[in-house]
Amino acid sequence: MDRPPAPDLAWKDADLTAKRFRISYAARPEPRLPVVEGLLAGAAEVDLTPPPGMPKAGHSKNAQDGVGFRTRLKARVVHLRSGESSIALVALDLLAGSALIQQAVAEAVADTDVPLSGIFLAATHTHAGPGQYSGSSFYNDWASNRPGFDPGYAGFLVAQLTSAVREAVASRRPATAAIGSTEVWGLTRNRSLGAFVRNPDLADRRIEDQRKYAAIDPRLHLLRVDDADGPLASFSWFSIHGTGISHHDPSYNADVWAYVNGELEQRVSGRRRLISGAVVASHGDMTPAVRPGMLVFPEAERVGRGIGAAAAGLHAKLGERLTADLPVAVALRQLDTADVIDGLQLASPRIGWAKTAGAGENTTPVLHLIPPFKAGHPRRPRGPHAEKRIAGTELGHGRFVGRPEDFPTIIPVHLLRLGDTAVVGLPFETTAEAGRRIGAAVLDSDLDVTAAFVSSLVDDHTDYLTTPEEYTAQYYEGASVLFGPQQQEWVAGQARELASDLAAGVRTPPRDRTFDFAVRRYLAAATGVAAERTVGAVRFIEATGVEDAFWEFSWTDVAPGDLVWHEPLVRVEVSEGDGWRPAEYDGRPVDDQGWHLGVTYAGRRRGAHQYRARWFAPPLGRPVKHRFVLLANGAQPETAGPAFD
Repeated sequence: MDRPPAPDLAWKDADLTAKRFRISYAARPEPRLPVVEGLLAGAAEVDLTPPPGMPKAGHSKNAQDGVGFRTRLKARVVHLRSGESSIALVALDLLAGSALIQQAVAEAVADTDVPLSGIFLAATHTHAGPGQYSGSSFYNDWASNRPGFDPGYAGFLVAQLTSAVREAVASRRPATAAIGSTEVWGLTRNRSLGAFVRNPDLADRRIEDQRKYAAIDPRLHLLRVDDADGPLASFSWFSIHGTGISHHDPSYNADVWAYVNGELEQRVSGRRRLISGAVVASHGDMTPAVRPGMLVFPEAERVGRGIGAAAAGLHAKLGERLTADLPVAVALRQLDTADVIDGLQLASPRIGWAKTAGAGENTTPVLHLIPPFKAGHPRRPRGPHAEKRIAGTELGHGRFVGRPEDFPTIIPVHLLRLGDTAVVGLPFETTAEAGRRIGAAVLDSDLDVTAAFVSSLVDDHTDYLTTPEEYTAQYYEGASVLFGPQQQEWVAGQARELASDLAAGVRTPPRDRTFDFAVRRYLAAATGVAAERTVGAVRFIEATGVEDAFWEFSWTDVAPGDLVWHEPLVRVEVSEGDGWRPAEYDGRPVDDQGWHLGVTYAGRRRGAHQYRARWFAPPLGRPVKHRFVLLANGAQPETAGPAFD
């Protein structure tokens, strides 16, 4: 690509003005597909990294705009076609799925055999990716440090994901697969132990610090897919928040998940690089077990690589169970929040004061110490939200937080059958015990499976899902439950019913959907103003207690919007005789597609746009010379920097 993509690529049918975005999707009937014997599979990967300047989603007003990337944001697609089912498992290095993005991608690939129900849009829940693409106004306004829906970045997401799904479908071929699980201990801990121990079926209610490491969901689930050339792709789930990096860090990054995927890909050998997609399971109260106060990249790498190593071990074991006869089925139900399930009806959405104080290890300064914002200060139960202290009070909630129509009104419940395992895709941040109960409800259905678990933040974002007992404590998680204390039981009943419908072959038709948002544009646009690349100096920065050593290279270039940030920008080369070759250490290329080379926009100085690339944790002491190389990007030519050693 010789120039950045134009914004608004996906919205030709939208009513799009300077201040408002509106688009409708009519329900598209899903015809029964012809039966495919055996299994077909394909996979693809695309980059979602935007230019600097996008608000980052996850830490709300505590976040900041991205200034570049430390690890890239990717989307990985694993496509499976078997029996009457055609699905695309999508792993996004973003905060959550989006009903709007799901609908738009389904519309864009309608000429393939992947229907809306086949687009399983899951997420890593990194808190260091852009926002402004959500399926509801509330999360477009409150998930990030700045409000509004950005049709440019949302359109870019649709274009990239459409391309990936199409590539995965086009590349499919006969395949084998297996799914299984293992346990990972010591790399996660429960950040809301005081709420967790309220669950009545626990045998151990101690709240000493060491119990945080036991009160977790240790299961790592992995789907392995091979074809005639060996390992093709994997898709895995683990219960851990994407919050290993502090909200003070301004880079886009995939948090612990960059290292989970990287370690697994590194350890699986074959004729090609494995495509690894990993996303959150029941993670609502699960936090990375970094050293206390150390929300830094070396610690996130340690945790992520540990999980990735466990995933690689499971991947190897599943090689003995690969089969072409893995049953695959899918069902999607879009629920109205007014629906009555098992005699239960949801309350109108409300946020609690304890949510504003922040979660666990990423609290809002000072506020988290003061009641009623402080976690664990419920009120006497009253009204449909019982113990929740409603932010802004009941009368002021709509004015200061959000009107009911700003919140999600349609809740997707997405169910996959992969062999003997059911995966319940929910738009919530589901706590470990809430996820266990929902899995148990599916196992109590007519669906013939022996394992069931929750994949969180699938297809949309509707905040938290706790057990009723955890809700009563009104920690951050309980204060973030939108629809009242019966929400988990309502969802469990629906998951059980959907599983029985899937077993019986009953299909639920999709709904008409309309999305209507206030527009704010953040995606950097191309200026068309030419500028010569000018290389600067290279300097070495020694390691500290919280950061690895790194080499830093500076240069000037065109404006950020004139570079294509989702394509390669920088690599490192090593001197070899009279020439240079791309550097590679520990089996990994040294470039901006991996773990240790990031790019930052440093602003404009004296009319020139300043950039820097940093190579972290370099192999110090080797008696060889290296150099940074700026790759051809946009309209700019490849340019080498000075040698250093």
